[in-house]
Amino acid sequence: MMYVDNIAAIAANRHARELVVTASIDSVDFLRPIDTQSSVCFEAFVTWTHNTSMEVFVKVIAENLRTGVRRLCTTCFLTFVALDDQGKPTTVPKIIPESEEEKMLFSSAEKRYTQRKQRRGQAKAFTERLSLNKPWA
Repeated sequence: MMYVDNIAAIAANRHARELVVTASIDSVDFLRPIDTQSSVCFEAFVTWTHNTSMEVFVKVIAENLRTGVRRLCTTCFLTFVALDDQGKPTTVPKIIPESEEEKMLFSSAEKRYTQRKQRRGQAKAFTERLSLNKPWA
């Protein structure tokens, strides 16, 4: 997960040309295991922006070093916020999707954004009900 967050942060930073922070790891789907005969490639790109935030998509691809067969093993969506020199959120450039994959992800991004907002509201209500008492006291 550290590698996923790091590569996603690099993609967000390159897009915004500002310091970025991880706002959320929105989804992680483990599709296939990665065996010891494989190398691992991480690919990340910004799929959508909204004012100060960016959605980043990460693919984890395993390549069998003996056969050359490549397999998609994991997909992830993360949200980053760009910060200015004072640590305040700052606007980010819009995305212009180019490849078919980028266009497909861009076209479904608004729906994911709405789902993230709903989930944040639910998480807030949920966490307000959690205890901070020590379980051993």
